[in-house]
Amino acid sequence: MSKLALSDEILLKIEKPARYIGNEVNSVVKDLEDIEVRFAMCFPDVYEIGMSHLGIQILYDMFNQFADVWCERVYSPWIDLDAIMREKHIPLFALESQDPIKQFDFLGITIQYEMCYTNILQILDLSQIPLIATERAEDDPIVIGGGPCSYNPEPIADFFDIFYIGEGETSYRELLDVYKECKKLGKSRAEFLQKAAAISGMYVPQFYDVTYKEDGTILRFEPNMEGIPKTILKNIVMDVTDTYYPMKPIVPYIKVTQDRVVLEIQRGCIRGCRFCQAGQLYRPVRERDVEKLKQYSIEMLQNTGHEEISLSSLSSSDYSQLEELVNFLMVECEKKKINISLPSLRIDAFSLDVMSKVQDVKKSSLTFAPEAGSQRLRDVINKGLTEEVILNGAIEAFKGGWSRVKLYFMLGLPTETEEDIKGIGELANKIAAAFYETVPKEERKGKVQIVASTSFFIPKPFTPFQWAAMNTKEEFLDKAYITKNSIMAQLNQKSIKYNWHEADVSVLEGILARGDRKVAKVIKRVYEKGCIYDAWGEMFKNDIWLSSFAECGVSIPFYTTRERALDEVFPWDFIDCGVTKDFLIREWKNAVNESVTPNCRMQCQGCGAKRFEGGVCYEGQN
Repeated sequence: MSKLALSDEILLKIEKPARYIGNEVNSVVKDLEDIEVRFAMCFPDVYEIGMSHLGIQILYDMFNQFADVWCERVYSPWIDLDAIMREKHIPLFALESQDPIKQFDFLGITIQYEMCYTNILQILDLSQIPLIATERAEDDPIVIGGGPCSYNPEPIADFFDIFYIGEGETSYRELLDVYKECKKLGKSRAEFLQKAAAISGMYVPQFYDVTYKEDGTILRFEPNMEGIPKTILKNIVMDVTDTYYPMKPIVPYIKVTQDRVVLEIQRGCIRGCRFCQAGQLYRPVRERDVEKLKQYSIEMLQNTGHEEISLSSLSSSDYSQLEELVNFLMVECEKKKINISLPSLRIDAFSLDVMSKVQDVKKSSLTFAPEAGSQRLRDVINKGLTEEVILNGAIEAFKGGWSRVKLYFMLGLPTETEEDIKGIGELANKIAAAFYETVPKEERKGKVQIVASTSFFIPKPFTPFQWAAMNTKEEFLDKAYITKNSIMAQLNQKSIKYNWHEADVSVLEGILARGDRKVAKVIKRVYEKGCIYDAWGEMFKNDIWLSSFAECGVSIPFYTTRERALDEVFPWDFIDCGVTKDFLIREWKNAVNESVTPNCRMQCQGCGAKRFEGGVCYEGQN
């Protein structure tokens, strides 16, 4: 690379200049003469977070395996560089070539969480691309969004040309070929988008119209031209073993959030927690072959020099070949002095045995996620975790030498009572008591430490709780106060620390999660008033959000505290995520009735995912 987009003077002035210079180990540079399509892959947050995201690494590797495509990366500039770029009119650039994003054919933005929406506008604005999709010129890049938030794209639909619904390894090649053909024939932007809308999993918002009822709910959502599908089925990779995976992940110059090799062992989750969106979106569970994973681990460690390897999954304990994989990794990593990270494990005898072998002598904390303080409420949310299992796990951990436990709960869950909330303090106390009953006085190294953390429940699309009312900020804070008092009333309260999430942010996330197209004008107004990095506590300006909702005439309670009728048309109903609405309604009713649903391996629940003809739905069948 012969040039940098930023001068030495600017690089010396800003925090962490290595965020912007590219040229990292394993980054891909191609000769432009051989390239027909330039694709800028964006994570709309700071470099350290974006570089830790496996999905972008997978797509970056896939695109760059195509001889005719060059995929480069771009992240949100931090606020110091953002100010300089605006002052000096420096266009946003890609890391590999340092060329302006505006020169690219595509800008692909992964949308992992709702609180990055103003950062999406920052990316477009700094790239000198019009914020509104219908205002873009022929030479502007095609802006395409993907990731979990694209399952309700409506609050940001105005800003995107296309949304890719589902897993990225399936339809991109077809989309790029259609683009190349349109370019060759001199077709317009609109003509390309019309052809793109016919490709599996592609949603082009400008080709759909929304009609509202007088009460603000949706009357109709339908295509406004022929040949455009009324319902969009998600793209899904059924064979996750023989698909793209980055054998040479990019190694950053600076420390990032996850500085390690990541092995994705499976996609999906069998558990069916009713609050969990990922557990529904990524159905059915599909496992990677253990022999392939062993090969990947050795190759990726060699290609990166990382000193840690992590297993990635929604529920690692449910991977059927976990024991074989972990035993292999323990032998290999011991030879190379590599650390092993095992997140998302259920705390059972096997997990504790493994963790005691892979963790240092100084054992770090163990994490339990009961989610609710009472058994009744755990049944409502279908957590599949009894108090007996939690306490037995804690006792086994204390016997194994652990003395610090993190507990995660949610406040504001459907049907929650004051008794359920007080149960958080009571459960924390029982775990602390179990330590003193289990570990003899002479073997204790100080007190047990229990850290109880509560987040606030946010109903998400495509979950059984998508119909649920959400609490107000005041209700959330009242419940946090009850939790705190419950903990302070316990016998072992000095061993228990309590943390809670910010209520303002949770309320906003609830609006953005279940919002419709009317919310877009609020997001745009807030951005114009200077809001970016809303996911960062110190940057979040709730007063600006509240005033912008008022100015735009958009009601906050309409999107938050209102329980939805079962027949209401949702903004995301045109998307088919593989799980049927009938199944979600059934699970919503089961929740209200406090009825537990067995997991996918115990009994098929007929959720709709069997139509994909593979994965856990067909285990044990020839």
